[in-house]
Amino acid sequence: MAKPFSKRKKPTPATSSDDTPPDNQDLEENPALATITVTAVEVPELTEEEQRDRLQLERRVERAFFEAGKALTELRDRRLYCSPYLQLFSDK
Repeated sequence: MAKPFSKRKKPTPATSSDDTPPDNQDLEENPALATITVTAVEVPELTEEEQRDRLQLERRVERAFFEAGKALTELRDRRLYCSPYLQLFSDK
């Protein structure tokens, strides 16, 4: 398939001898030239109550993933798939 025609003007290469890119450098073509500014934020330590809550919530999430995995395994093992869904992928 042919690549669609782009009306966007391509930047011309820098004529100076240094490695500084021109101001109009296309970051989509060379994302390594992008500058990202990150602001540091101080995060206070969790209290003992917050640590307990976090641990409890993380355990609930882990249990939910475990239960979902068990259910998916049983669906697969017992072949309890939806028939119309399988017809979409049949060779017929």
